[in-house]
Amino acid sequence: MSVDYLLKGGTIIDGSSPDVPPIQMDIAIEGDSIKDIGELSHVDADRTIDVKGLIVCPGFIDAHAHSEFSLLADGRAEGKISQGVTTEINGNCGLSAAPLYGPALERRESELDEINITDRWQTFSEYFRLLEARKFGVNFVTLAGHGNIRASVVGYSDKSLSKSDMEKMIALLRTSMEEGAIGLSTGLIYPPGIYSGTPEIIGLAQEAAKYNGIYTTHMRSEGDDLLESVEEVINIAAKAGIHAHISHIKTSGEKNWNKLHNVFTMIEEARGKGISMTCDRYPYTASSTDLDTVLPSWAFEGGHEKEISRLKNQRAELTEDILKIYSRSSDWDKVVISSVRTDKNRWMEGKSIPEISRVQGKTELQTVFDILLDEGLSAGAIFFTMNEDNLKAILKRPYCAIGTDSAVRSFSGITAKGMPHPRGFGSFPRVLGRYVRELGTLTLSEAVYKMSGLSADIFKIRRRGALKKGFFADITIFDPLKIIDTADYSAPFRRPEGIYHVFINGKPVLLHGELTGELPGRVLR
Repeated sequence: MSVDYLLKGGTIIDGSSPDVPPIQMDIAIEGDSIKDIGELSHVDADRTIDVKGLIVCPGFIDAHAHSEFSLLADGRAEGKISQGVTTEINGNCGLSAAPLYGPALERRESELDEINITDRWQTFSEYFRLLEARKFGVNFVTLAGHGNIRASVVGYSDKSLSKSDMEKMIALLRTSMEEGAIGLSTGLIYPPGIYSGTPEIIGLAQEAAKYNGIYTTHMRSEGDDLLESVEEVINIAAKAGIHAHISHIKTSGEKNWNKLHNVFTMIEEARGKGISMTCDRYPYTASSTDLDTVLPSWAFEGGHEKEISRLKNQRAELTEDILKIYSRSSDWDKVVISSVRTDKNRWMEGKSIPEISRVQGKTELQTVFDILLDEGLSAGAIFFTMNEDNLKAILKRPYCAIGTDSAVRSFSGITAKGMPHPRGFGSFPRVLGRYVRELGTLTLSEAVYKMSGLSADIFKIRRRGALKKGFFADITIFDPLKIIDTADYSAPFRRPEGIYHVFINGKPVLLHGELTGELPGRVLR
């Protein structure tokens, strides 16, 4: 037998279970698949790679990504490949590549222009054709975003849906599923998802369930109303008859840290009743999203122009509502600007709101309002609101997969901008280095399973997520004694250490620690 690659002498963790023991074996790769696993000294190979002393495991599946636009702008995906990611689940938090009609497309125009995407599309089929024509590095899976669907039909207004509106939304979801989306996602803190009621989500989730799809959600609250939000997810899952997946599960804000036990109890009682539920998490205690999420929900009604008008003309009302959450000056210490669009404000990236306020001689709220106006609402922020002990408890839950909550970025080019959250460069090696080797929160086999087989099971990804004969050759190879993240909040564009080889669809995208430039990613419909 002659094969393309022979990985010789490695310690295999096959990713199929959290209990699978490591075992020393060889792996033969031919074409895009695993040809054989075992003692393969008799096999001839075009190239043999000695991986003795290293862990050979399935390529990591990022359970929560946001690469629909950045992957189109720069398909190299270096930040993800460098940490061993071979497949991403995209379309999360209610925002996906499609459908994009009317107000939904208009909302994305400036974002697409900013990363030099001149093509436009409306459907997933059109988007997939564009992506495949450009080539890209990692496998791409996507959900259909509820935000896209609602905005395409009724825009960004806070309105109740008519029967006709709902029928149009269901039709868009149906088309999206038929074109290759794997389920429905919601972002219920963002417009227009913030305006949707539970019955609306149930109706759409029922349609996704007809296609054996999944329902994922950025819940209405991850803080003060956390328990009520979990209860809503359980209700949707039960009534729609669908698998529900809570995105980046957390307890946000110190006064909410003590709610985690109740969250686990609710999820596990639901699972005990036959309701299918899982979640994902990144291994950091800071989140990252748009700065304008600090505004009350009524500020978003009607779209960007009206939101900007309110920032100019209704600051007293905005202040009154924001102070209900950010009541102390010290609360703003936990908010750090991660990205801006204008050159004049570039100095703000990596600085907290109070640091910027002191330079400008303004109050914290004046600073926030003015940044949002200067940046046309396109300012990102990192929020330091979580607890390390809770993070470790979440990572240990057997139904919690690992995700980055990040778009693909590279170390140069159009996506190498700002001071993004380091999770886009360090999540997977951080789990293996800090939470496996250093702290013992997880065993190596548990961590690998959470990064591969569990996500493949949750999102129904066939022939990936495990090392088995006939499966696609998505493989990550690392040194368990050296693997660690090096990216941090002050220097996010840093490669991790200890990952030496990564194969995607049988092609080496990382060899001996060096990126190869290969772009073998596929759209997985």
